[in-house]
Amino acid sequence: MHSLLRVEDTYFPINNRFRLKDKLFDFSKPKVMGIINCTPDSFYAESRYSTEIKLINQIEKMISDGVDILDIGGYSSRPGAKEISIQEEINRILPVLTLINKEFGSIPVSLDTFRSEVARIGLENGADLINDISAWEIDPELLNIVAHYKCPYVLMHMKGMPDTMQVNPQYNHLLTEMFSFFSKKIAVLHEKGITDILLDPGFGFGKTVEQNYEILASLDQFKFLGKPILAGFSRKSMIYKKLNSTPEASLNGTTALNTVALLKGAAVLRVHDVKEAKEIIELMLDL
Repeated sequence: MHSLLRVEDTYFPINNRFRLKDKLFDFSKPKVMGIINCTPDSFYAESRYSTEIKLINQIEKMISDGVDILDIGGYSSRPGAKEISIQEEINRILPVLTLINKEFGSIPVSLDTFRSEVARIGLENGADLINDISAWEIDPELLNIVAHYKCPYVLMHMKGMPDTMQVNPQYNHLLTEMFSFFSKKIAVLHEKGITDILLDPGFGFGKTVEQNYEILASLDQFKFLGKPILAGFSRKSMIYKKLNSTPEASLNGTTALNTVALLKGAAVLRVHDVKEAKEIIELMLDL
């Protein structure tokens, strides 16, 4: 069922149902997106998979734990990560896409990339949606690729570029700037015929620890934009810096913040630990 919201004199349809892998996904019940890193330098060491057997085992565990979508990425976007070529990124994600389609063909796959050529190759080889940290700011052609393939799209807010985004990020009015950013980007996507959109506030992408918590406290306000909200802070520095801890010791903190995000209306939790996220959702269904 679609209703309408007014955002800066533009009417956006509320769309909680996307088609993925020939299945209708209803995001009115929260979903879990499991992170599969195809990179050797992810900030969380336990999410790196050095062999095909380890990768298969992890995917099997995520599926057994109830994952709804797998999110694969071949380019580390952590601050200070080494830049790699487009071909290297393709070389990292293509074997994983092939393996998933061969062994686990029924599970929807999100491709985490900001590069149009990587997106094109991925969509031609089994990816079902594009998760773009840059909102096509880095590679404008990505918008045309998503429009051509008519795939769902994760629209994320990031201030700056991955290599510099955490160097003293400044906002005059954090939430106002983010609302304006999203409303303008949504209007462009709609003009391109792209309406299956998830909104990601971009925790940790051009935000201080304090700004991340300000966004989380106001997450329910993003619902006026008419799109399901994706929350991704699994084991991130906004948790372990605040607790003087490490990514490896941040599962409890992640669970706490995922709970808050669900209470604030998040429709998707992007996580390393699927079982724990699914348990939160099940426990909160009747609240």
